[in-house]
Amino acid sequence: MPQAVDLCELLDELRAHSGLVQRHLWLIRIVGWLRGSANSIPASHARLTLLLDALQQRPQTRAHLQKGWQALLETVDATALLADYGFASRSAFVSELAERLRLKILPSTPETTDAATLFALVFNDPFDARWIGALDSALLQRLADLMHTAPTPAQVERQGLPTRWQASLVEAVNFCTSQIRATGFSPELRLRMSAPARDSGPFHALSMQQEALAAAWLESPNLPNADCQRALRHFHNQLDDCRHAAASVYTHLEAYGISVNLVFQLRQLRERVLRIRALLDCLFSTTPHQHTAQLIAHLITVGHQRLSIRALIAANSSMLAAKVAERSSETGEHYITRTRAEYRQMLRDAAGGGAVISITTLLKFVLLSAGLSAFWSGFFSGMNYALSFVLIQLLHWTVATKQPAMTAPAMAAKLKDLSHPNAVERFVDEVAHLVRSQVAAICGNLALVAPAVLLISTAMWFGVGRPMIDAASAEHVLHELTLLGPTALFAAFTGILLFASSIIAGWVENWFVLQRLDSALRYNPKITARLGYARADRWASFMRRNISGLASNISLGLMLGLVPAFAAFFGLGLEVRHVTLSTGMLAAAAASLRLDIFYQSAFWWCVAGIALTGLLNVGVSFYFAFQLALRAHNVGGVQRSTIYAALRQRLRTQLSSFFWPAPTPEPAAAVNHTKPTQDDTPDGRV
Repeated sequence: MPQAVDLCELLDELRAHSGLVQRHLWLIRIVGWLRGSANSIPASHARLTLLLDALQQRPQTRAHLQKGWQALLETVDATALLADYGFASRSAFVSELAERLRLKILPSTPETTDAATLFALVFNDPFDARWIGALDSALLQRLADLMHTAPTPAQVERQGLPTRWQASLVEAVNFCTSQIRATGFSPELRLRMSAPARDSGPFHALSMQQEALAAAWLESPNLPNADCQRALRHFHNQLDDCRHAAASVYTHLEAYGISVNLVFQLRQLRERVLRIRALLDCLFSTTPHQHTAQLIAHLITVGHQRLSIRALIAANSSMLAAKVAERSSETGEHYITRTRAEYRQMLRDAAGGGAVISITTLLKFVLLSAGLSAFWSGFFSGMNYALSFVLIQLLHWTVATKQPAMTAPAMAAKLKDLSHPNAVERFVDEVAHLVRSQVAAICGNLALVAPAVLLISTAMWFGVGRPMIDAASAEHVLHELTLLGPTALFAAFTGILLFASSIIAGWVENWFVLQRLDSALRYNPKITARLGYARADRWASFMRRNISGLASNISLGLMLGLVPAFAAFFGLGLEVRHVTLSTGMLAAAAASLRLDIFYQSAFWWCVAGIALTGLLNVGVSFYFAFQLALRAHNVGGVQRSTIYAALRQRLRTQLSSFFWPAPTPEPAAAVNHTKPTQDDTPDGRV
């Protein structure tokens, strides 16, 4: 068999006095041989059985292997591997991100005394965790007999001393305990713990309990006595108290904002508590070999997870994503119309936004005519957009395309509990409300931006003798906005920028709340001395209410202006297509070319392009925001087929509900248990 030949070659390479590098390389090769093709656990177990049988038949090779194992244990520090492997070597999120990038990019060498580096080289495939974790008790016992090291002189002199492995386990527990205490005493955690958890001081007594456990265990390492079992229970309870105290920080984060670094530290603390439990199981369990195999399998798994950049970002930003979605959901509720009065108000607000965008269109063409460089043209265009969006916000008007990224989280929140009998129906209602609101917002924007641009262009014709743009520029606008060009791609890209602005808005608001800047604006002595208490209070309240909108509008405006400039620098040729701004530009072109434009097919292709632009602006930003909200709310296993069927049913039976709200039902009349009189009925009859 080829496998037997390969094994014989590997065993022949064993030497009792091999150097460090040769010893490590042989260990890497033998584990690779056991792994095989990494697709069959029984096959790996069969190879391990074959190896053990071969060593049983070759006593000299077995002796060489045991001496090499003894030298390996004396060379590398197993304690650091057991206590720290898989954990971040940095205490901050950004530092750990940089460390993972280094580990992924730079190769490692087997010429090392670092147990973690050697462990990663030996178990370099995630499959190793599966076949090691599935080992049965018989194979584990044979492995334990093979790896049993000779006792030290002190152990020979005094029976009952712990083995090297047991001492490493206890020392690893000590290391992890120190790390937990250091995290628990950090100012970031203490300031955010609940008062009862902080006052109980669970982290103060943790080291004392660990030392008591170690002292009781040393009295009888191989057969723990009653005092040792009692100390073990006390230590477990103390670990639970520390976990509960750390968990109280999450309540503060939910109320006052999320810190990614703080969430990172909390996750590390929790994982170290679980690591201590796994180490104690290897030491005190009645089946230590099985728990040791499970511990090694866990170390392999977390070692590979630590190389994942995506896992780090996902694990530590999930709470931030949830908070962003939650804040966006609260904002999004204001953009969803449910009654005819709200629908009409949305039309009025959108019309006001369209009027402001007409001024934005004028300033855009003024900036283009200035002949600035690409960067400064993009910067001033971005400032033009940003100031216009901020003005619309302060006037309580609206821009249609900014709504989907806010309304999607509000809709995703409706999917939290699909087990409710009316959950799907309520969600379909929200879809109808959202579509209707978007129709109202876009119609309101476009209904006023085009007439306002035409009015401005006409006023300029009579005032300065020329329209907003000349004929050549008008032809260029038609060439840019036509559906026959890359309009669809640019409109979808703009939808991504709209979604990105909502993420920036949620992040900035979370940071504002986390740093308690509203309280600082309201009570800081230097600020109140300059502004006065009343004005400082008004500014604090204003910023708390509007920080999200300001961040969203400013970031969106700057991205719309600067991203095309940076894309052009890299030769990407990306542009933005915003439905309201594009409509204003097309209206300016129509004012320049006058009635002749209606006879040009290019104009009608531009009209079709604007319709598609609106659809993609709204659809793309909504899709990304909705997917983020689903993940943030941990909505899994959504019954998509049921939802799609309900939507199709609503489209067939109540198509008008997606465009016009149903009349608000009149409130039910109070029940009157007395006999009605002639005056009780509108027509004078009973």
